[in-house]
Amino acid sequence: MTLQQCYQALGGDYDDVLGRLRSERLVQKFVLKFLDDGSYRLLLDSIAAGDAQEAFRAAHTIKGMCQNLSFTLLANSVSELTDCLRKGSLEGHEQYLPKVQEDYEKTVAAIKEFASSNL
Repeated sequence: MTLQQCYQALGGDYDDVLGRLRSERLVQKFVLKFLDDGSYRLLLDSIAAGDAQEAFRAAHTIKGMCQNLSFTLLANSVSELTDCLRKGSLEGHEQYLPKVQEDYEKTVAAIKEFASSNL
């Protein structure tokens, strides 16, 4: 799997990120680092603990990473969750969290497939 195919699989915009970072090597470096980020686990743990402020912070971090890496599909779904949590309450998060989980799993699966075929 090429990096461009990885972006297609995860619903991202390869041309956009390449235009921003200007090097496929640099894009690859940051795409692979995404797997090590703990923000998604923090999001789920914070929601389970009822901590809206920490959940918002985690969702906002994921949103920023996804926008920087042009992970469009996940960026869009986590953006909706971020907006929901921005009010300082978990109220309504159930409407958005399943789509974030689905898109996150799709993103991680594509990155892992890319990594296994290239490293």
